[in-house]
Amino acid sequence: MRVGLMLPLGDEPAPGVAGNFAEINALAREVEAAGLDSVWLYDHLLMRTGDETPSASWEALTLMSALAGTTRRVTLGTLVACNSFRHPALLARMAHTLAEISGDRVILGVGAGWHEPEYRAFGFPFDHRVDRFAEGLEIIATMLREGVVTLDGRYYQVRDCPLLPRRSAAAPMPILVGARRPRMLRLVARWADAWNTAWYASPDERFAETRAAFRDACAAEGRDPAEIEVTVGMLVGEGERMTPRDPAAVADALAAWRNEGVGHLICWLDPTDAVAVDALTEGVRRLGT
Repeated sequence: MRVGLMLPLGDEPAPGVAGNFAEINALAREVEAAGLDSVWLYDHLLMRTGDETPSASWEALTLMSALAGTTRRVTLGTLVACNSFRHPALLARMAHTLAEISGDRVILGVGAGWHEPEYRAFGFPFDHRVDRFAEGLEIIATMLREGVVTLDGRYYQVRDCPLLPRRSAAAPMPILVGARRPRMLRLVARWADAWNTAWYASPDERFAETRAAFRDACAAEGRDPAEIEVTVGMLVGEGERMTPRDPAAVADALAAWRNEGVGHLICWLDPTDAVAVDALTEGVRRLGT
């Protein structure tokens, strides 16, 4: 089982949490040196609750391109890039360029989006998000896998749209989809290489029910679920439904997820400070010993 870290992106106000690029980059390189397998970036333009002052993170794909040039081994993933923020053919092109910069270390995680205030602020349509995502995912997957795509959809129209420049030694780019509900799970089964469900502390009844729904979706699409990597988001912190910030507790939770057959565990630390990072990296070390 591979283990990764969700990086803070400048909108975590807690003391000791990386906020600017130099700090985020240093954290990514630190966990790479400590043996983690991946670092992950969330994709939000702003977060706003009611009349509160909004918060915002650095733009995910831009920051990932910088990390692609400064890291050497870790996989770089989006959890998840929002389909509505960029035309899907452009997103495929951006991921293609990231693969070139990083030496094929990219997992393109995509989703339909959910936080209406950022849509309204930036003028993106919030209606029919799953319909839009279904067309967008078909464009992305076809373009990355076949090198060209044509689709005359309701929301997107592309004609003989190529993926250029050609990359002769390119490895296939994994496409990950985050999903819980039946229709999104059907899209996972139809198009994805990996499926993500989040957020948990350790395996529980919610996870069992969601994985059963995932398997049902695969059966409906005629897809062997073994062909799709199961990835899970795990919360590490002091709150309810979180794995405690303790190396032994982290190692136990990692082992439990590994026993469930999870292929990639993506950890979100609350907060992402030195104590939590040390607990995670030590837990990973203990898991491997």
